[in-house]
Amino acid sequence: MLFEVIGEIKEVEVIAIENSIRDLARLHRRYGAGRWRKLKGVATVRLSDGTIMKAELHWYQAHGIGKKEMKVKHLLE
Repeated sequence: MLFEVIGEIKEVEVIAIENSIRDLARLHRRYGAGRWRKLKGVATVRLSDGTIMKAELHWYQAHGIGKKEMKVKHLLE
């Protein structure tokens, strides 16, 4: 699903850190070593069809590397 984040991401929570992340080896190969975390948060997004909705987002993040592989997990009302 293609989307664009509008505004800031709120209610950010850490889901997993380092060895708790299933894809840690892939993240290291693709983006480099770092202290990887999997996070979730809520933001307003614009979907590919132009609809604007609130959504729960999940992504990976490491210091010095930034946010990677952001995806919409659930659309909210």
